[in-house]
Amino acid sequence: MTRRAVGPVVLAVVLVAMAVLGACTPSAGDLTAPTARPGDTPTTGGEAVPPQTPPPRPRGPSGCAVSGGPGGGGDAGSKVSYEQPLSAGQPLSAQRLSAAGAPSPAGQAAPWKDRPTVSLCFDVRSDPRVVRGSEQVTFTPGRRTCEIVFRAWPNKPETARAGNRLEVTSAAVDGRKETPKVEAAGAPPGSPGTLVKVPVRRCVAAGRTVQVDLTFTLTVGENTPERVGYSTRDRAVWLGTAYPLLAWQRGKGWVTDPAVDLFGETVTSEEFRLRRLDVVAPAGDQVLGTGQAVGSMPSTKVRGSVVHRFRADSVRDVAITAGRLRTQTRDVDGVRVHVGVPDGSVASAGEWADATAAAIRALSSYLGPFPYHDLWVTVADGVGTGIEFPGAIQFGNVSPTRYPQLVPHEVAHMWFYGLVGNDQARDPWLDEALAEYAETLVDGTGARSARFQAPSRVRDRVGESMAWYAALRAPDLYAAGVYRQGGAMLHRARQAAGPATFDRLLRGYVSANAHRIATPRDFARAFASRPKVIAILREYGAIPR
Repeated sequence: MTRRAVGPVVLAVVLVAMAVLGACTPSAGDLTAPTARPGDTPTTGGEAVPPQTPPPRPRGPSGCAVSGGPGGGGDAGSKVSYEQPLSAGQPLSAQRLSAAGAPSPAGQAAPWKDRPTVSLCFDVRSDPRVVRGSEQVTFTPGRRTCEIVFRAWPNKPETARAGNRLEVTSAAVDGRKETPKVEAAGAPPGSPGTLVKVPVRRCVAAGRTVQVDLTFTLTVGENTPERVGYSTRDRAVWLGTAYPLLAWQRGKGWVTDPAVDLFGETVTSEEFRLRRLDVVAPAGDQVLGTGQAVGSMPSTKVRGSVVHRFRADSVRDVAITAGRLRTQTRDVDGVRVHVGVPDGSVASAGEWADATAAAIRALSSYLGPFPYHDLWVTVADGVGTGIEFPGAIQFGNVSPTRYPQLVPHEVAHMWFYGLVGNDQARDPWLDEALAEYAETLVDGTGARSARFQAPSRVRDRVGESMAWYAALRAPDLYAAGVYRQGGAMLHRARQAAGPATFDRLLRGYVSANAHRIATPRDFARAFASRPKVIAILREYGAIPR
């Protein structure tokens, strides 16, 4: 996520500029002392969700299935015809895989063979304030478990206080209805919890496959400067991580850490096979998704609606946008860039496509081949600066030429968090510091970045968690301590190793850790042959001293 919408100037000026733009960075006043409630963990709480007028209840049949998986019945393909029909089990072509499914370069780690399979459907056809959805997850745990755990990230403090709310309305495990247990896990008072636990009556043995079917309702906040929201001007809706996200991590089990009351991403997710992503939208709306666009066709379930389908071989999250958008598609060295902007946008779709193409080419020369075959770029009125997802980006309605750091930062996240995952709450520097470094490398400000001195409270604390930074009650210190200080650390490391050597070893880190959740130890292992780099990482606190 971009936290600087202007050049490298005094941090206070940066934050003021971001506030003017409606960036996700909260003011210091947005972070209040935790408010305890029964059942909360000590780290939950924060400012309560303000009372709001309830949105209208959805009327009529949902465009998504109530049971049996997304799209209708046991398989949406039996209900909807597509311009480019693909049977439910048909593998994607090796020549055109999908987001995160671009052919892997020689030597790059392959996707997890036993990754979960996910089918999703979003019904955004009526009122943008209420979205109904369904999800089917097929999952083979590596250890015995008696529950299947999901995260409801729209209920994290910053997103919930903007009026967003995700509620699971039904659950079934292997066809048997179950009642989920929802826990606050960092959600503010007045919001549903971020932790959804679906019980498994007979437990699931390691290596046994289980199927979970969910339906959910998403209440969407207006003009949200975050990953979930809708525009009151044109009623476009943007949804990122706006569904129950499986919380499993290989070798660890369920990730249940409380959400943090601080701007930025706190998501941890293994990659999954996106078997089917259906978006039911009003006829005339443009839809941007995740992965390969399979096709679209008028819905046979809901008159006046169109079903848009996408699929992806291996991604760790999903984002969509629907609305009356101006779109443009651009092929960039084998990457298909799809851009959607609202009417009257500050910059045209072509300008955003130009900036994105330039960033892809510049970053690929340092980091290796772009990880995705398709990149979906949304420009939305409410979004602050930039928010990344695997193969998709949400930008605010600004000019990419006026803020040239914006696009390279978010495109860099396609490698760091998209391809190489990390626990964003525990190790935020593994994606944000690397994106900051890559951004300043390609815009020519690397030398200046290397001279940055962090405020004393966060100096040499690059490796601290988001919870540690949230406890400081000063969000600008997170931007200084992780983003800018982390970028400075990496530029110093590049100078110490020599640019060519550092670039080669960084590409090795990407190849070795592709399609998995990396840790600081993995990063240190990639540079173990360069003691000066390891010493700099220790000096800044990115790895243990």
